[in-house]
Formats: sequence, structure tokens, C-alpha cells
Amino acid sequence: MRPDSRQIRLLLDLRRGGVTDKRVLAAIERVPRELFVPEPFRDKAHDDVALPIGHHQTVSRPLVVARMTQALDAGERMKVLEIGTGSGYQAAVLARLCRRLYTIERHRDLLAAAEGRFRGLRIGNITTRAGDGSRGWPEQAPFERILVTAAAADVPPVLIDQLAVGGVMVVPIGAGGDERDQRLSRVRRTEEGAETDDLGPIRFVSLVDEDARR
Repeated sequence: MRPDSRQIRLLLDLRRGGVTDKRVLAAIERVPRELFVPEPFRDKAHDDVALPIGHHQTVSRPLVVARMTQALDAGERMKVLEIGTGSGYQAAVLARLCRRLYTIERHRDLLAAAEGRFRGLRIGNITTRAGDGSRGWPEQAPFERILVTAAAADVPPVLIDQLAVGGVMVVPIGAGGDERDQRLSRVRRTEEGAETDDLGPIRFVSLVDEDARR
């Protein structure tokens, strides 16, 4: 299906925003964002804005999704972990780019709705789990790529442990303070530890550690 004028405008906005990876742009084009937002906001689905999905969560701006996906650089043979399924939009984009995507969401009704969207779009390479994403998915580790869609106070050591040597994690850093101070980080695991690159400002809700709330 050819993109309509709103999709074309959005893709041009993404390119102007620094997204140059053709695989990422093609994946964004193929995923109908309007299916991942509540009915009252569907007229804004092709605008570069975050939209509410309930439980004080949002579906991220397309530019944020594209930036994070580009930074992750997931290959078609890779196993990827996503922390925070939300509406499922980011997962649907990632699933177009990797072999198998594992995604965790703590809000069961959000996860159930996302699972329905995956079925409707016939996306068959996503495995879901309801639970505490801050713990990762140790039974399926190691992962070549990990994407965190909530801001952590620091690079989560539990998730670093689940990253393969040479693997990459993309995570917003700066939870607990001013959201305007958050930075997007790309972490590469090495034999000696981890190397981190700062990819610029970002804004996300905080990553919740269920143990820390008790």
C-alpha cells in the first residue's frame, strides 16, 4: 500500500530529524500507527507527537521511535529484548528488523491490547510477557540488542548482564529528576565491561522497579 500524504510528510520529518537508516524508515512506513493509539487521537497518528494510551503511559513520538531504533541497529538475525511494550508500536517496528523480539509490559491490559494488534497485523515473531521489565528476561538471555522505553536512574546492571558481549542497549538515563535532564544512551557490552555513548536529550516516563516500590 502506498503511503498517503500524511505518511509522506511524517517520513520527511523523520529524515529532517536525522533518521537516515532506510530499513528503519521502511519499517516505520509499514506499521500503521493509527492502530496503536486510542480512537479519539487517531487523527493525530501521523503527527510527530506523543499520544496518551492510559496508565499515565504514552506512545512515543515517531521521531523518538525512529531515533532509538536507528541507534539500536538491530539485524535480521538478532534476538532483541524490549522493556516496556506499551501500545506495541515500538515493538511492531522492531519486529520488522530482527529475528525474534521479546517484550515485557507491567500493565496487563496494555499488553493484552498490544497482543491483539500484533495478531491483527500478523506479526508472528514477537513473544510477550507481563511483569517487571527492570528484571529483564533472564531465561532468554543473552540478547544481541536491548531497548528500554522508560528512563532509568543509571544504566541498569541487570540488563547489562543479559546483553551479549558486543551487544548494544539503548536506554534513556535520568529518572527521578527533571525529565528535561534525561539523555539517550547507547551502551555496548565489551569483554571488560561496557562503553556508553550520549545520543542527546530525550524524554520518557521513569522505569519502575517493583522491588524498590515495596
